[in-house]
Amino acid sequence: MRVPEPIDIKLHQKSRVLEISFEDGKRFELSCEFLRVYSPSAEVRGHGPGQENLQTGKENVAITAIRPVGNYAIAPTFSDGHNSGIYTWEYLYNLGVHKDELWREYLEKLRQAGWQRRDGST
Repeated sequence: MRVPEPIDIKLHQKSRVLEISFEDGKRFELSCEFLRVYSPSAEVRGHGPGQENLQTGKENVAITAIRPVGNYAIAPTFSDGHNSGIYTWEYLYNLGVHKDELWREYLEKLRQAGWQRRDGST
């Protein structure tokens, strides 16, 4: 099955949200923090199962630039200097569809690691 392509991508710098509308009518609002902690880069995901690196302290990260990668992806640059993640349309769509469960998983990993988010949530 072919993943829908985005028809509009807007970066809302003040709220630090990337809004993506896909051709199937789905629209997702993904925070810069969410995108940063779920970067598809090897720095975050590691080079295989079990090698993931928990990202902490990313509550206030922003996207400072977005570079297109061919006709299939974008590569954002984050305010913490991270710029090696290539977010394919399929990956962005899946992040949007599964955002709530992925966010809960992330918060649980932080809790298990004993990390207190700067906004007070764990």
